[in-house]
Amino acid sequence: MSAFVDIRGVSKVFGGEEDAIHAFGPADLHIGDGEFVSLVGPSGCGKSTLMLILAGLLAPSAGEICVDGRAVAGPRTDIGIMFQDNTLVPWRTVWGNVALQLELRGLDVAAYSERITTLLASVRLTGFEARYPYELSGGMQQRAAFCQAMVHEPDTLLLDEPLGKLDAMTRESIRSDLQSLWMRKRPTVVFVTHSIEEAVQLSSRVCVITPRPGRIERVIDVDLPYPRDLDVKQTPEFIHHVREIQEIFHGYGVL
Repeated sequence: MSAFVDIRGVSKVFGGEEDAIHAFGPADLHIGDGEFVSLVGPSGCGKSTLMLILAGLLAPSAGEICVDGRAVAGPRTDIGIMFQDNTLVPWRTVWGNVALQLELRGLDVAAYSERITTLLASVRLTGFEARYPYELSGGMQQRAAFCQAMVHEPDTLLLDEPLGKLDAMTRESIRSDLQSLWMRKRPTVVFVTHSIEEAVQLSSRVCVITPRPGRIERVIDVDLPYPRDLDVKQTPEFIHHVREIQEIFHGYGVL
């Protein structure tokens, strides 16, 4: 598999020489086209910092990131990105929020009308197109935000704890939606989560990040067939991967 995202010696240091905080790296990682890769690690280990660098929103202190052979030198417009707090605009409807992604890129919203309808239907938001964010549950807001991130059909999707504030049942439901969306279009996904089980359930590979300064301790291949529903958590392979990651964190005194 050729490297679609190529992270080479990337590190980030904040502050000057006297008050420098080494936040992340150095790290090397190759992410293949269409992979679903999760980053797991303790709070403050630099996972979100790496995501901002991948998005071109933060410059690395050293190293570089190349996407499809081109160096990331500034904010990228070819990606979909989601954070823990969704970016829905409160004065726009669900439809309007999804369309906003297209408007900001100068794309013809009318040409994407069918796609918006299909996306909203795929995450069970049919009938809520004219609703405003305050009229939706937290889970429904996150579903709308997924559609917003996916509507322009990005090749790369960066997800930074998008399920972190949801209750367990809603989280499982949206996890299934996310898996279905990825399986249909196969964008390259980089997913940050604190949940080891979530990372194993969704990912083709899991990158285990050490406490700060975050380094990639191990990359674990998850060789389980898709789709992965709740039953996969009972399989010996799933349990083995979860325990393997837990043992790494135990070694650092994190768990």
